[in-house]
Amino acid sequence: MGRRAGPAAAVRLVTGRDALNAARVEPSAHEQHPKRRINEVSVLLGEREHDIAELVAATLRSVVDEAVRVTGAPLAAGTVLTHPAAWGTIRKDILLDAAARAGLADPVLVPEPVAAATYFMEVLGHDLAPGRSVVIYDLGAGTFDATVVRRGDEGLDILAADGLDELGGLDFDALVVTMVGAQAKAAASTVPEGWERLLHPQTPAERRFARLLWDDARAAKETLSRLPATGLSVPSLDLDAHLTRQEFEVAARPLVARTVRATAAVLRAARVPAADVAGLFLVGGSTRIPLVATLLFQELGIQPVVLEQPETVVAEGAQRWVAK
Repeated sequence: MGRRAGPAAAVRLVTGRDALNAARVEPSAHEQHPKRRINEVSVLLGEREHDIAELVAATLRSVVDEAVRVTGAPLAAGTVLTHPAAWGTIRKDILLDAAARAGLADPVLVPEPVAAATYFMEVLGHDLAPGRSVVIYDLGAGTFDATVVRRGDEGLDILAADGLDELGGLDFDALVVTMVGAQAKAAASTVPEGWERLLHPQTPAERRFARLLWDDARAAKETLSRLPATGLSVPSLDLDAHLTRQEFEVAARPLVARTVRATAAVLRAARVPAADVAGLFLVGGSTRIPLVATLLFQELGIQPVVLEQPETVVAEGAQRWVAK
């Protein structure tokens, strides 16, 4: 999410790749993850304040525009929007306000773990008989949520839910940046001035290099989910960093452990006997990190269900839930 100045000092909000590109010029007008700011009345982008519903609406509007472009038809009423199970009335009202500003008529709200549980049953074909439950572990780009969903006689019920609003994939990207920084520091007797400029860029060129560093850090993190080692080049420092999964997991363990403890606490709060747990379902792109499944199994004794594309689970599950 970012802000871009147009003709005659006009200002418009841009999202996605456009926002990332705009951030290279004006980083103070960029918000990496508006969902983390959902409790705030307004967010300062550059020198202008925007209420949080306006930022969410800009994101939804981009999705609407793309959907209309691809399908060639306007969106019908009843678009499905998902949200964390722990969101109360105020947060859901912000989402509804944003939907209205984006031109979405009569949106249908579905809790994300309910959508995930629907996918667990209908797409993956897991048996979730009435009275049995599934634990949804959702580790996305910006936040983490753990939920116990039970199948009742009339549908899916949320027994317990909790989350960590300040922990997500962005924090694992930061770990990679820190690992690269340690190698940069080891390459010289003092902290290289160039590294400090990457962390606190001032000029357009420095901001471009900083953006590349974070993009490459995210790519390196994803590679370490598949391979035991990878490299990362920092052109502005003439540095080639070598990263291993083992080093990354040592750094990531405290963060992952927090999510595991939160999941165990939610399961205890739900008071579900082990025999009634049908599965532990991992949702969200950051669940590709192998350490996640390892620590969850060690703590809970339940073999997690891990997918190739965990980012799409909630969207497809919500669609199937509404279609039922």
